[in-house]
Amino acid sequence: MPMNSLLHAARGEAPVDLLVRNCQVVNVLSGEIHPASVGVKNGTIVGFGEYEALQVVDACGRYLCPGLIEGHIHIESTLLDPVRFAQVAAAHGTAVVVCDPHELANVLGLDGIRWLLEITRDLPLDIRCMMPSCVPATHLETAGATITAQDIAAMFKEYPDRILGLAEMMNYPGVLYQDPQVMGKLVAAGDRPVDGHAPGLSGFDLNAYILAGPGSDHEACHLDEAREKLRAGMHVMIREGSSEKNLFDLLPLINDFNSQNCSLVTDDRHCDDLLRDGHLDHTIRLAVSRGLSPLRAIQMASINTARYFGLRRRGAVAPGYRADFVLLDDLESFSIFQTYLDGKVIAPASWRPAATDLVVTRSVHLGETGPSCLKMPAPAPGKKVRVIRTVPGQIVTEMDMVRPLVQDGRIMADPESDVVKLAVFERHHGSGGVGLGLVRGLGLKSGAIASTVAHDSHNLIVAGVSDSDMLLAVRALADCGGGFVCVRDGWVLNLVPLPLAGLMSDQDPEIIATGLDHLNASARELGCPENINPFMQLSFLSLPVIPRLRLTDKGLVDVQDFAFTPLSE
Repeated sequence: MPMNSLLHAARGEAPVDLLVRNCQVVNVLSGEIHPASVGVKNGTIVGFGEYEALQVVDACGRYLCPGLIEGHIHIESTLLDPVRFAQVAAAHGTAVVVCDPHELANVLGLDGIRWLLEITRDLPLDIRCMMPSCVPATHLETAGATITAQDIAAMFKEYPDRILGLAEMMNYPGVLYQDPQVMGKLVAAGDRPVDGHAPGLSGFDLNAYILAGPGSDHEACHLDEAREKLRAGMHVMIREGSSEKNLFDLLPLINDFNSQNCSLVTDDRHCDDLLRDGHLDHTIRLAVSRGLSPLRAIQMASINTARYFGLRRRGAVAPGYRADFVLLDDLESFSIFQTYLDGKVIAPASWRPAATDLVVTRSVHLGETGPSCLKMPAPAPGKKVRVIRTVPGQIVTEMDMVRPLVQDGRIMADPESDVVKLAVFERHHGSGGVGLGLVRGLGLKSGAIASTVAHDSHNLIVAGVSDSDMLLAVRALADCGGGFVCVRDGWVLNLVPLPLAGLMSDQDPEIIATGLDHLNASARELGCPENINPFMQLSFLSLPVIPRLRLTDKGLVDVQDFAFTPLSE
């Protein structure tokens, strides 16, 4: 709409489309809550006041707060296709999502990113992307594609309004040692935002990393780490996902002076958690329950994020801002009455994906999967082996040295010691590559669990007590195009297919959530404890950019050395 029409409406010279009367505005700009009536014209807030309106909504004293802005999420990790994710997120008050589609990109390359942008282009919920910086994430794994600095520059030109900057730069050693390819990607970003990803980085190395371009970090797990990064000028994204839960540890960082440089994000969140608990609204409720003021929590999930990404006129309720807002019955509990996007009450059930010719199915291509591919030769007598140990509630792992159970010259699973076999099958090119290792902390006593969701290259990962059950799980996922599966004694107990890139379902959220409930119940039957999300934990065991010990299709990785390490000492 021409500016003069909006100006006429703002001055009261023409009626507004919508007037929300009798509300308490949660003003993240002035830092106060004040009574007002809010006028909207053609999806834009024109001002406060008693405007003549074509439609009047009486808020009956409810709180009116800006729509929430997600600053870092991998939509693929919700297991929902992007449109169904948008439907669920909008129902929880989310107005803008800045996603990093590097899961799709690691499987399908640029076409995966284009697919996401194309099918979401007409949605009321605004989905923007950061351009994946690490495809593949490292040289330590096999991805489905490679994205170069030239590709990144071309995508910025192809989608100038949809791709905001460079996504999490996980290869921080490449930054520190000035790898030409890594530095080329930072140069391609120009003045656009560059997200960081530097768990545990400190001191001179942190200084150099920030100097190279990354301006945010969502990987801080400890208060001192987050404070050092904030002091060095990073925008600290406080993460509360399904597996990575850092909110309570980092909340003491926030004060009256620094909160503007912090945001709330979710990173990785499963659809069952989205449906039951919510999206950023859930994070706000948790923060408030620990003493953070609701106004400050909402600021950290709206205007702070908008400003970091340069999203002008988003994330607040004021003249000229897009009319994305939420009416709340209660501020403390963030109880949502209605969500408005672009000045209209949302109707997510009617949202449909935009047309695209891009195909994201048929992405699982395995090589030979015979019994011999899981054989692990025993170490020399008396020697210990390296075992990945999971940490409940975190994606970091530890390394244990353990004397393995050996039979007939081969390492076997030892469920009595909570040590089971782990394998990663290359699934993009049919190379037949398999990495073998051991893991503890999953609690498996029998059977096997497997997934094609395995960060970041998303090869097929399987953990189990029985080799035959592990192979059955692998073949079941290959047959259905990817997903999650539980197997025991030669039977598939539960299977959740994820045919879209082996990462996402094409079913409704409720169906997936129910499927996950049954899947997790089967995992409990196999021995997985109640205090972990077994498939979320499994999905991160092949991530070679997070300390300490990981397994990829190429072998066992010691992340501290950023190099392969032998199984045996």
